Amino acid sequence: MLNTLIVRFNNPISYQEIPLFRGAVINAVGNECSQLFHNHNGDGFNYRYPMIQYKRIHGKAAIVCVGQGTEEIGAFFSSNNFRLKIGNQREEEFEIESVRPYRTMVQVWDDAFHYYLRDWLPLNRDNYQRYQSTDSIVDRTRVLEQVLIGNILSACKGLGITIEREISCKMVSVDSPSKVYFKAQPMMSFSCEFKSNVTLPDYIGLGKGASMGHGIVFRQKK
Repeated sequence: MLNTLIVRFNNPISYQEIPLFRGAVINAVGNECSQLFHNHNGDGFNYRYPMIQYKRIHGKAAIVCVGQGTEEIGAFFSSNNFRLKIGNQREEEFEIESVRPYRTMVQVWDDAFHYYLRDWLPLNRDNYQRYQSTDSIVDRTRVLEQVLIGNILSACKGLGITIEREISCKMVSVDSPSKVYFKAQPMMSFSCEFKSNVTLPDYIGLGKGASMGHGIVFRQKK
């Protein structure tokens, strides 16, 4: 069972403001800020799955806490400092719309579940070459499916979840990729629908940039 906590605010933010929102929350927590808020260890970056993730959900600011992050987020609430400065652009009082806890049994099933995946950054230097080396839609789709399986396994490993059966992912549809900049580097961003036999919590992030609004996954509701 994996615990998640989704904190939604009434305050709209733009896609470009997500990193600024992240910085504002870290500043609000102050010197007692846990590494889970920023994933930095001293002067370096801690390459583990982010357990506190900053999002834009339905156009508004949100924080998605996963695993241990559901406990550490208490430091933000305890700060009583919800007047956040979004970069040099504006400063405003952030109003909490809802705080909702969830528990998800993350495991492989016999059935397949239908998911949406938004603003996903699947291609690093190696698989970008594989993706670009073919004009075949089938081959490109296969590359994306393999990367997605790897992203799911990586997230599970980072959360201490052991997957004992083979994960399957099948793309249902893939939108044309768009060009975005992540850490000043141009990358291809994808939004797609897929089916998988593993259950995933809504609104967690997969792949590169998961802590800052990339790779948001949520299940299609019947």
